[in-house]
This record gives sequence, structure tokens and C-alpha cells, in this order.
Amino acid sequence: MGNNRRPATEAEARALASAIRLRILRLCLDHALTNKEIAQRLGANPATTLHHVRKLVETGFLAAEPSRPGPRGSTEIPYRATGKSWEMDVRESGVSGAKAAMLDAFLEELKLVDVEEGHFTRLGLRLTADGLDELLGRLQEVFDDFRERPPPPDGEAYSLFVALHRDVGRDT
Repeated sequence: MGNNRRPATEAEARALASAIRLRILRLCLDHALTNKEIAQRLGANPATTLHHVRKLVETGFLAAEPSRPGPRGSTEIPYRATGKSWEMDVRESGVSGAKAAMLDAFLEELKLVDVEEGHFTRLGLRLTADGLDELLGRLQEVFDDFRERPPPPDGEAYSLFVALHRDVGRDT
């Protein structure tokens, strides 16, 4: 999947090769959040979070919105995800860790919900190269279709993670 996407630069791929940065992007997808709000939601140190926020802003994955007054006369800067990560492919960047970061972010987010409320499906397949290409293409079409839909104001937030991997235990 992602064959229609542009190749990520090395800096972009490095920014996406971090589970915490991927989680920050997810948190800022629907609502702009300040660094303090992001740190609170992640249970992280605000200084560490600010390092990650700055890297995401620098690479265009987060955009700063207009500053607003904060507590005790301070100024807060809210950040919103730009959606840029959906438009690129990190596979050819030469940077390792992006897939592991995606899995780690998913597992961290899954810890926050009641697993019994999730929808899970497993399926064992045997595919030719053409069958694999067809499956990946059709999945990409579904993802693109839902991503392009405007979010309904009364909609609930959901996340989707799909993993396709060789089933090495079945081929011995």
C-alpha cells in the first residue's frame, strides 16, 4: 500500500520513525493541542514532548495555529496535524524503524481502550504476487475513500491498523 504516495525525504522518514511522534500526530488530528495538553495526554514530560513537537513542525507534519492566552499571562501555541504523513511513502528513504514505530504507537493506543470494544479479525491467506497486489490496492482504495470524507461533526474518533505479514509459521 502507499504506491501512489511520494517518497519521504530522510528528515520526514526520521520524524515518522518514532512511536511518540505518531501518537502526537493522532492526538492533533481533530483538534489543535498545546505542548502541555499533548504531554498530559501522553503522560510524558513536556520538555521531551516539545522536542518531538518541534521536529514534527520542522518537517511539516504539525502546523502551529495562532497563539492564545494561557494561564497566568502565558502564551500557548496549539498544534494541529497537517495530514501530510498520509501522502508519503517511507519505504525507500533508507531510514529504518518507521514500521516498528507504527506498530508500537498502535499498541500504546490500544492499551488505552477496553479491548473487548475493539473489532478484530484474523485471516490466513495464500496469495500470488498478483493477488497480493490486488488486495493491497483494494485496501488502499477503501482507506483513501474514508480519509477523503469530511468528518461528521457528531462522529466518534476511531483508529484503524492493518497488518499484512508473511505467515512464516505455516510455511515450513
